Amino acid sequence: MRLYNSFSGQTETWSIPSDRPVTMYVCGVTPYDTTHIGHARTYLVFDTMLRYLRWLGAEVQYCQNVTDVDDPLFERARRDGLNWRDLAEQQVERYTLDTAALNILPPTYFPRASEEITGMITLIEQLVEAGYAYVNEGHVYFRITFDPDFGAIARMGYDDMLRTANQRGNNPDDPRKQDPLDFVLWQRGDPDDPTWESPWGPGRPGWHIECSTMAMRYLGPQIDIHGGGNDLIFPHHACEIAQIEPVTRQRPFARFWVHTGMVGLDGIKMSKSLGNLVFIRDALQNHSADALRWYLLSFPYRSEFSYQQEGVEQIEAMLVQIREALDPTFGKPASGSTAYTIDRAADAFLDALDNDLNTSMALRIFQSMSNDIHHAASEGADVQSARQTMRQFAGILGLRLAPPSPSST
Repeated sequence: MRLYNSFSGQTETWSIPSDRPVTMYVCGVTPYDTTHIGHARTYLVFDTMLRYLRWLGAEVQYCQNVTDVDDPLFERARRDGLNWRDLAEQQVERYTLDTAALNILPPTYFPRASEEITGMITLIEQLVEAGYAYVNEGHVYFRITFDPDFGAIARMGYDDMLRTANQRGNNPDDPRKQDPLDFVLWQRGDPDDPTWESPWGPGRPGWHIECSTMAMRYLGPQIDIHGGGNDLIFPHHACEIAQIEPVTRQRPFARFWVHTGMVGLDGIKMSKSLGNLVFIRDALQNHSADALRWYLLSFPYRSEFSYQQEGVEQIEAMLVQIREALDPTFGKPASGSTAYTIDRAADAFLDALDNDLNTSMALRIFQSMSNDIHHAASEGADVQSARQTMRQFAGILGLRLAPPSPSST
């Protein structure tokens, strides 16, 4: 299998291990404003990767976290007059229902940052002891000068890294820092923020240490695939690498870094700050889960695109014929003993997925197969085997291909 590795900037060949499970970690949601199309696109990509690896015979240990210790969650809870835990529970439940409605498989592990604080403190203590982190007034920071390769995954110079970090929550004017780009491992927080006891006083962990801790606990010191949206490459994933490798002494922390492109709406990036989110639960009022899956997987996973409702509607119409092609009652009775085969198309379908999970190509081949089966069945060919192959491939893509219910038409 060939995958694009964001760290190296190259497509690399990777063999599925035969003596152990494949390990995959994907950064999860901060539980507020869930679940929107941007979330769905990312988790559909990794759901397809999970399904394909399992179809190939691999055992996959998949961890996806919940970032329920984070400033945006606390700010939203204060704004709405809610307890932050209640808001998080409400949003996690919604996220779980939304992803199930899209036929996204649940991860093997689904830890919440709020339940993993002890492990984070242990990891921070190890970094302090090794000199990679320092304590100042109850805050703990990672010392980036101790890592000559800091930010290598982003391929940015210092000024660009600082500018990007500042746009994404970094405070370069914090007088407790030794370097403006040093990042928080532990912080005291605001007076009304939740806190946990620690060797440095009451406080809470920084965002980056949460994922490193959970990935290491559930999947081990070195993992095969670490994924997320491409907006996480810097600073989040760069900081994950910097803080975990000195402790585990395993390099690289992740063999492959896999990132999805952002989703826009009407040509503008879809984001919580702009308020231009399309929510899954709303989209499913007008479209089937199959059509949404198909649409979101029809773009190369690393590309950025603008969500268009008209595009989903076009796919909905196409799915009618695909369902018909797979319907055992469709077509003339088989008039010969020779089975109609789609072996070459099937090989091309699998080659597409092997080639950096090219779901857009795989879907085009899938549609072509259905057209051929539709025609062959109408001519009285024996298409039972071909339909069985397509059903297997539909499972890899997470398509149910059942007739839509009245509520989704």
